[in-house]
Amino acid sequence: MKIVRSATVPQSLNTFCKGVLKELSHQYEVVAVSSPGIALDEVGQREGVRTIAVPMQRHISLTKDLKSLWRMWRVLRKEHPDMIHSMTPKAGLISMMAGWLAGVPVRVHTFTGLVWPTSTGLKRRILMATDWLTCACATHVIPEGEGVKNDLLNHHITRKHIEVLGYGNVRGIDLDYYNPASIEVKHNEGFTFVFVGRIVRDKGINELVSAFDRLHAEHNDIRLILVGAREDNLDPVLPNTIERINRGDGIEAVGRQSDVRPFYAQADALVFPSYREGFPNVVIEAGAMGLPSIVTDINGSREIIIDGQNGVIIPSQDEEALYQAMKRFVEHPDEVAAMAAQARPLIASRYEQGYVRQCLYDYYHEILIDQK
Repeated sequence: MKIVRSATVPQSLNTFCKGVLKELSHQYEVVAVSSPGIALDEVGQREGVRTIAVPMQRHISLTKDLKSLWRMWRVLRKEHPDMIHSMTPKAGLISMMAGWLAGVPVRVHTFTGLVWPTSTGLKRRILMATDWLTCACATHVIPEGEGVKNDLLNHHITRKHIEVLGYGNVRGIDLDYYNPASIEVKHNEGFTFVFVGRIVRDKGINELVSAFDRLHAEHNDIRLILVGAREDNLDPVLPNTIERINRGDGIEAVGRQSDVRPFYAQADALVFPSYREGFPNVVIEAGAMGLPSIVTDINGSREIIIDGQNGVIIPSQDEEALYQAMKRFVEHPDEVAAMAAQARPLIASRYEQGYVRQCLYDYYHEILIDQK
């Protein structure tokens, strides 16, 4: 049987399907489809699968989107797959519509996150409409976590039966790679927080830097490591936040890193005050590295963290709650140590990569057998 896996850009296939396509190819004929790029060639070579380039835009562009739909339809008409499985929003819309038009019997889309819950006005309505259309054209929908599932159902994006696989995460984590025993780093004398992600407003950077600044005035030996790139053209943080980051004085911004493990190893806790997520791998990675986390009460984060066991959950966009949580971590090391001791075992029991992948393979077998 033939499976097409699609994503808007090849980096998504590189990230979410690393190793998966190769394992699937032992049982199925697998074709990977995304926008062209070196990363798509890398996917094909590493996974040993055929690749097809279909240009797709991340943002709305009616003319280009129609061209992408036409090209995807032609690919599917030529390939005659038994199933197409998409991820990322634009690839989902184009793949599910093209799959429906081409008569592909099994059409699966994975929602790794939703943008519209934090949008407003016309933009929110457009985003909800595109997700509705994606679900309408799909035969099966996989939400990454119960939070995404509830949003899809409660806002009437779909009335179809949708199923969370395993404990929600669609990627899983390599516990051998994310292992604190494999990284040796000299630890700072004071308490160290680490944030990993894009340095943008929606990740809660304004609140984080402000809360840290207040706490640093009381405990001048604490540190905050910011790991991630700034995206000033898309979702910029406040100018005074940038000024405070640039000043240093306890804050170390290291930019985007290909290997984040040394920064987890330097830290005592992850702080991740994001406004919205699908299922944040950062929180899983930190837990695997033995770190408790301070997270906001949003999709994904509230499923990974059990409040008081492997971290704490605070309201989103609440600087005072964030400050109090960080203060609690600094001033109560015994509590932090107890949560740290539970962090890795909890992650291992739910998100180990082999288990997560097996959930997907079993699901494929089930829906493809049903089709036959």
